[in-house]
Amino acid sequence: MHAYRVAEAADVLGVSTDTLRRWVDAGRVGATTGADGRTAIAGRDLARLAKSLAETGPDGASNPARAASVSARNRLRGIVTSVTRDTVMAQVELICGPYRVVSLMSTEAADELGLEEGVVAIASVKSTNVVVELP
Repeated sequence: MHAYRVAEAADVLGVSTDTLRRWVDAGRVGATTGADGRTAIAGRDLARLAKSLAETGPDGASNPARAASVSARNRLRGIVTSVTRDTVMAQVELICGPYRVVSLMSTEAADELGLEEGVVAIASVKSTNVVVELP
């Protein structure tokens, strides 16, 4: 099971460490204290929080203005929120800041990468078609 320090988890979510600590204190996300006295958040708990933020948008996580201010380029760092496998293909869902990214890949590739809920990964996006909309 993957666990993340508060600073790492805050970076994945795109929020400040103070905000994440408030969420831990409020019971919004579970955390444990290690033998070294540092707070850690389980990867699965972090994935659930990321998914919740993407769906409901509290504190501006999916605020369109915030999303528009982020330059995604073609590499998005995020956390895996689900992996659905069958015998040939896997569907991998990531929350990358305010963005939800879904990738289809071979089950073999997902297994080799060790993709599971709570793992931090990078989604590299290459597209031959880009749709532009006005707000």
